[in-house]
Amino acid sequence: MSSRYHIYGMGNALLDMEFNVDITFFGKHQVQKGLMTLVDQDRQHELMHALGDIPDHHLACGGSAANSMIIARYLGAEGFYTCKIANDKAGDFYYKDMKKAGLDNTFDHKGREDGLTGKCLVMVTPDADRTMNTFLGISESLSVAQLHEPALLVSDYLYIEGYLMTSPTALGAVKQAYATAKANGVKTAISLSDPFVVGHFRAQFNEILSQGVDLVFANEEEALSYTNSQTLSGAIAGLQAVAKAFVITRGPHGSIVFDGGSVVEVEPMKVEAIDMLGAGDMYAGAFLAGVTKYGMSMQQAGELANAISAKVVTQYGPRISQNQASQILTGVREQVRAIA
Repeated sequence: MSSRYHIYGMGNALLDMEFNVDITFFGKHQVQKGLMTLVDQDRQHELMHALGDIPDHHLACGGSAANSMIIARYLGAEGFYTCKIANDKAGDFYYKDMKKAGLDNTFDHKGREDGLTGKCLVMVTPDADRTMNTFLGISESLSVAQLHEPALLVSDYLYIEGYLMTSPTALGAVKQAYATAKANGVKTAISLSDPFVVGHFRAQFNEILSQGVDLVFANEEEALSYTNSQTLSGAIAGLQAVAKAFVITRGPHGSIVFDGGSVVEVEPMKVEAIDMLGAGDMYAGAFLAGVTKYGMSMQQAGELANAISAKVVTQYGPRISQNQASQILTGVREQVRAIA
């Protein structure tokens, strides 16, 4: 275990299975486009069977916070990840992928239980939108038993994935980790994760956000949903009431960063998007790496995060490579030095 971590992450551990589909697939199989929908194993198997004629698909260890933690590690930040995978083949794949990325994790200390590792079926349409049907598997039982307090106590930030609001035991773990962080000077960050999750689990989000949080990540739709706002200015005001700082990502329109004092618009990078999967996750991980590992201002971290997320949407899959991340980091840091 490292003597110090920049980020202690908590999230669902899901083996991502990504397919390219035509929009007509959703109507034929009663899938709600553009959202993350929780499904049982039978429903996921039904959809997988329907996708059987599509030979090419991509596998990777995933889950929103996992993607964020991996890109932060690629950028040089030290990270510890708390999640839950089973002692099965999917869990083996997930564990090896996480170790290859260089993340310390729960399983090095507490092992794995029997059961089924969670899986996320990701369907990408020609408009680059991603639709997710998720079977949480053993991840749904993430609890305080998976917390590793020694790692949390030596971390700069606790980063919480909003999808954890859907599980009572995971919410209990979030509450305990949050209380430990607050009591020991560890900053707190949370993602709102998905409009569906925000809408259906608002009370659970409020239990955390009402206590105050250092940093919130949301896309524009999530920010509008959480704050019950019709306008971006209303969402900004609503988030200012609960967060010391926040980021609102806006896809091709860049991002908005509130650093506790001022609201700054970070210009987008113009690219041709083919797959939006992972864009928000890459943004959050890169942003956290920027402010912790490199001491960037929040605006500078937003510029790094914009560049990282712009790259991931130009290719298939939820993450970019370590080499790509290093090249982008070098370019952004050179720009920062030139301006300084």
